[in-house]
Amino acid sequence: MACGSFDTPPMAASPSTPVTTADRVLQVLAVLAQQGRALQVAELLERTGLARSTLYRQLARLKQWGFVLETDGYYAPGPLSLQLALGFDLASHLVRQARSDLQALAQQSHESVALVVAVNDRVICLDMVESEQSLRCSFEKGRSVPLGAGASAKCLQAHLPDTERSAMLDQQYGPEGARRRAAEAESAAIRKAGFAVTAGEVDPGVWGVSVPLFGPDRRGVGAITLMAPISRAQTQEPKLTRMAVIAAARISRSLAIR
Repeated sequence: MACGSFDTPPMAASPSTPVTTADRVLQVLAVLAQQGRALQVAELLERTGLARSTLYRQLARLKQWGFVLETDGYYAPGPLSLQLALGFDLASHLVRQARSDLQALAQQSHESVALVVAVNDRVICLDMVESEQSLRCSFEKGRSVPLGAGASAKCLQAHLPDTERSAMLDQQYGPEGARRRAAEAESAAIRKAGFAVTAGEVDPGVWGVSVPLFGPDRRGVGAITLMAPISRAQTQEPKLTRMAVIAAARISRSLAIR
């Protein structure tokens, strides 16, 4: 399986939501973490919206602590960032509880399966079990896509708390209008159906079904997404959807056991 590359949109703060001094260093680290490649200062300035002097201060602090590595004017996550990632793999309850069912679903369906969560305005892939068959997609472990188009994004957004979902839709479509009402209706339909299905919305030729995962209080904690080429999924959509729904139910049951 080969995954396509993509860039993260700029993360500059809007005038109505200024970045506080305490948040700036985390903003720089978040931008570096999302790219999957080293960035020059010019790119970091564009993506963070910080002043040059402020950016250099944050980079110096991150380099001192080992969270950022600089090589020939390019900046990337440093060794301590790797330790954080390894610690997450070992400690994440969601990843540990879902892993065996992800593997079983991938083996049963012969397709790729991802574990995803919503963080701010992004969909982040926490874990991925890849199919042995060919597939080009934007998901691989640790990468992210915008919380907008695609089955994963729509499923996660539909199961956000009402206030968070409303704020997200305000950001995407404005407080009112036909597109906003259509998005609200789509989210309601996804919650009623219990899953989201899209074809070609993020990656051309890729079909996906995403099913929510729930914690002990029935709060949405993430989703699993099964992906396949449209050409392979066309005659198997009901079967693949049923497999994903059953796997998600098993994971949610295990998460409900404290």
